[in-house]
Amino acid sequence: MSQTRILALVGSLRAASINRQLAEAAAQTAPSGVEVSIYEGLGDIPFYNEDLDVEGQVPAAATALRAAIADADALLLFVPEYNGTIPAALKNVIDWASRPYGVGAIKGKPTAVISASISANAAKWAHGDTVKALGVAGAAVVEDATVHFGGVGQRFAEATPSQDAETIAELAGAIRELVTGIAQVAA
Repeated sequence: MSQTRILALVGSLRAASINRQLAEAAAQTAPSGVEVSIYEGLGDIPFYNEDLDVEGQVPAAATALRAAIADADALLLFVPEYNGTIPAALKNVIDWASRPYGVGAIKGKPTAVISASISANAAKWAHGDTVKALGVAGAAVVEDATVHFGGVGQRFAEATPSQDAETIAELAGAIRELVTGIAQVAA
């Protein structure tokens, strides 16, 4: 069997963000036969503008994103909550990946959403908005692969996500569910 490729997209552009650390832990947790790679460069992608989305004129960063999403078997989004909703960088990814309309790279792509924030709400508002945007864009959201991490400032004050056994178990479970979702979408 070939390697299952999961592309992780981190909504926080900050290098040391908890969401980035969760993505790194997920990559380390992937079982044999599954590769989780973190997409770099979300901050380099211009805001979606239909005037830029013209054959031969699409910005290189957007073209690279679309190709990476198309090449992945599934997507794993790590979503912080900015002012009660999805971060602009991640919404921008969804916008670029949903085009051209009806046949964008995200169409039918099995996708899971992991949310994390300092609040006890665990970025559930951002999660809901992300799932809504993904659904409208045509992604196949795998709700069983959802994990919410709340109070991350306290939870990971002493140890990073990759050092927390409960976090590792939750991320491993999400990846297993996402892989199951890949098989279900393919069937």
